[in-house]
Amino acid sequence: MSTVEKVTTPAGEARITWYVAGRPRAVVALGHGAGGGVSARDLQALAAALPALGLTVALVEQPWRVAGKKVAPAPRTLDVAWRALWPALAAPGLPVVAGGRSAGARVACRTAAELGARAVLALSFPLHPPGRPESSRAAELAGPAAAGLPTLVVQGGRDPFGRPAEFPEDTHLVEVPEADHGFAVPKRSGTTEAEAMAGLTDAVGGWLDGLLSDGA
Repeated sequence: MSTVEKVTTPAGEARITWYVAGRPRAVVALGHGAGGGVSARDLQALAAALPALGLTVALVEQPWRVAGKKVAPAPRTLDVAWRALWPALAAPGLPVVAGGRSAGARVACRTAAELGARAVLALSFPLHPPGRPESSRAAELAGPAAAGLPTLVVQGGRDPFGRPAEFPEDTHLVEVPEADHGFAVPKRSGTTEAEAMAGLTDAVGGWLDGLLSDGA
């Protein structure tokens, strides 16, 4: 069961779809990428799996997506909207894990420390544009770590925006073998989409459970 909340931001109206846990311990706020919305397979898989672990999931749709536009605005505009959404995400009075996939992960990384996030979850972090490893965004990913925020990256093994081996050695990273940027896996891999998503949700759920249990 989900509920939808509309939030006014300087960039336009945004939308939060809430998947509320029975006895919530934290809110996991997840933004979408620049090429899609909250229907992405990884976001939907986490929304289905995490509430059973006491983790309320908030899937955030940026104003440009709510307005039906096909092209995402500049990163600064995405950050402005996310900051304006934060009070609604924090309203339950629980620790908030900031996260998202692709462009949404970048937004979370850039703003987590200033907003008081508990941790950062980066799904399919776009470390660099495809074929341009020299244009690294590692500095964005390093921001939460520099602020002392636990950060988990979940990355497809064949993601053209950054394969796991390309990330800095100290990155806490979980690989989804053979998966691409959208976590799709080829038939030749012998792994089904359901199995890939189960591996992803298990890894994220285990990390969050340990984080909240340890109080680290």
